[in-house]
Amino acid sequence: MTTLSLATVLAEPARRWPDKVALVEGEQRLTYAEVWDRALRAAADLTAKGVGPGTRVALLAPNTVDFVVGYYGILAAGGTVVPVPSLLQGQEAAFLVQHSGAEAVLHHPALAPIAEHASELTGRPTWSTTGLGEGVEPLPHPVGRAPEDVAVIFYTSGTTGHPKGALLTHLNMVMNAVVNAFDFGDLSRDDVVMGALPLFHVYGQSVSMNTTFRAGGTLVLQPRFEPVSALELMVREGCTIFAGVPTMFVFLLQAAEHASALPRLRYCNSGGASLPVSVLDAFQGRFDTMVWEGYGLSETSPVATTNQPAFGQRPGSVGHAVWGVEVEIADDTVDDRIVLLPQGSRGEIVIRGHNVFAGYLDDPEATRAAIVDGWFRTGDIGTKDEDGYLFIVDRKKDLIIRGGFNVYPREVEEVLMTHPQVNQVAVIGLSDPTRGEEVVAVVVPVEGERVEPEDLLAFGRERLAHHKYPRRVELVDELPLGPSMKVLKRELRARFTPKEST
Repeated sequence: MTTLSLATVLAEPARRWPDKVALVEGEQRLTYAEVWDRALRAAADLTAKGVGPGTRVALLAPNTVDFVVGYYGILAAGGTVVPVPSLLQGQEAAFLVQHSGAEAVLHHPALAPIAEHASELTGRPTWSTTGLGEGVEPLPHPVGRAPEDVAVIFYTSGTTGHPKGALLTHLNMVMNAVVNAFDFGDLSRDDVVMGALPLFHVYGQSVSMNTTFRAGGTLVLQPRFEPVSALELMVREGCTIFAGVPTMFVFLLQAAEHASALPRLRYCNSGGASLPVSVLDAFQGRFDTMVWEGYGLSETSPVATTNQPAFGQRPGSVGHAVWGVEVEIADDTVDDRIVLLPQGSRGEIVIRGHNVFAGYLDDPEATRAAIVDGWFRTGDIGTKDEDGYLFIVDRKKDLIIRGGFNVYPREVEEVLMTHPQVNQVAVIGLSDPTRGEEVVAVVVPVEGERVEPEDLLAFGRERLAHHKYPRRVELVDELPLGPSMKVLKRELRARFTPKEST
């Protein structure tokens, strides 16, 4: 049997560099040997509770040592991790537990109310991370798994209906950690990575945690992202790498205005959503570092493309495909087969390679629709330039059709973000009896600044085609964010749709 376990990304550095600091959380500083020992003891405890090869265990914890130990403990026992976002309510968590077939909910004590609510609704037991593995002899070695076995089940955001469980294999996750560490980046044991991205999310889990451990670096955890304390923590711990979503970069830029010191970062990774070029430029200038913007989805483990040193950075682009992965543009009007389009065409981004998931849990119809002719259909619209750089135009489902013309929200957002009084913006389409849909900009002004909607309308009118510029501007104090800090446009559409038209 060929074996490959995601647990090895922690086991190997513990064998090679046992005394190297692996994990920092508050006052805790744990070496690789200590973290791996805790994981093996947790694995032994979980084995005694009935966890074995393929057993699914829901993991509910913030960015803490307990998450890391529980995660690798489940894997070392041969189980499958089902991460549960810590911001969910009990009923939402119960859906993930029930649908995934998780045998139990392993939870941090701070999240016990959510776990207990989910337990009441599903009948599954709850196990606290407190005391897990204490007084237990460690498992002598991790349980062997096959490369195609499922390591983690990630639930998609579920913009329509219930979220779907994406099955990520050990091969998917191990390869993504290897590629992130050594083929895109150049991580080393000297790197200190800021772990502010939520570890329950595929981005934080793969790019921050697994990648850092694969390289033998140090991961500094922030239980919940807060920009002022994040800057202080990065300075104190000497962080060299930061990974985040665009809203995090916006918040860090704001915090930097009042910070007494800034971290000396070698580079940053941005993903999860499109990073406005104005934010990219401002961040790189203020922090004197490079921001490598990338692209991926839960179904692609997640990294599929990124700007990278081998090719150089192209602002506004998400770069080239990572090692061993193909990313192309296909005709988005053809559903039953993949029709690749020539360079420069606009169409649906399709991906194939070692990073593409095994399918959706118990949903063969959705799997067949997503994986066609060996390619994963992302639902994102993009184009590649003459040098092979990929540009994301927008989500297929976020496309606004105004008077028969296509309007891509990102293009409008990029323009509005250049306005000096605009801090954040989300562009949505709302139903309109005359045009079908109308372009609406929801704007967060720069703190302390006053901006008039009429000024923003004129600003857009001067810089965008007639069918693209917003006809309506809504000013808000903040944009609604999901657990992974992505802007929830569906909430904005619900909020600003007139009641009579719902």
